[in-house]
Amino acid sequence: MDVARIGARLRRHEAVRILAIGSSSTQGIGASTPAFSYPAQLESNLGRLWKHAVHVENAGRAGETISETVGRLEASLGSGAPDLVIWQVGTNDAVNGGDEGQFSALLKRGIDAAQALGIAVLLVDQQYYPAIEDLGQYERFVSLVGATASAEQVPVFSRYRLMKTWSEQAPDLLASMLSADGFHMGDRGYDCMAQLLADGLVAMATPAGAASRPAVTAAAHP
Repeated sequence: MDVARIGARLRRHEAVRILAIGSSSTQGIGASTPAFSYPAQLESNLGRLWKHAVHVENAGRAGETISETVGRLEASLGSGAPDLVIWQVGTNDAVNGGDEGQFSALLKRGIDAAQALGIAVLLVDQQYYPAIEDLGQYERFVSLVGATASAEQVPVFSRYRLMKTWSEQAPDLLASMLSADGFHMGDRGYDCMAQLLADGLVAMATPAGAASRPAVTAAAHP
């Protein structure tokens, strides 16, 4: 991920602007208050770690599929370019199924729109949850996010792998990260997600980090 734009802003002591776009997990469904959504906590974490002004715009909209989100992304880029787009994508598409080729094409379209403006993109893939009905279909969509990201040379924060690891470590651990609906993250889950994202972004926003960490990875972080 090209974080030169972020690095330049930090050197000039200018605020870093991040657009967090996606569906309910970005909006913060499952959190007890908006302050516990992952974008709000990420803003706080990055401001503390960078010791610098950071603004994370929460552009999450519950229930959206990629066809709806990509249009909003393009409109947002046209109205004011952020330094980084964090695109949480694919959960509703994976649940509902649909045309997998179209999903990949729309994901590529959104990434290309940002990169054409020199804006870095970080993808966040689907959540894992215990009640996935069609695991094969769901994991195909997870794989499409990874494959498209690899082809477009953008990093992925693998929320699916993170949450599945929690489940494999202990069912109670995953349950403690989820809200009462057993699907969305709760306060603790969003907190862990925001911490891991912040750590990865800080590492990549340095010259050494940018060279040695081509992707944000999600390890278990209870």
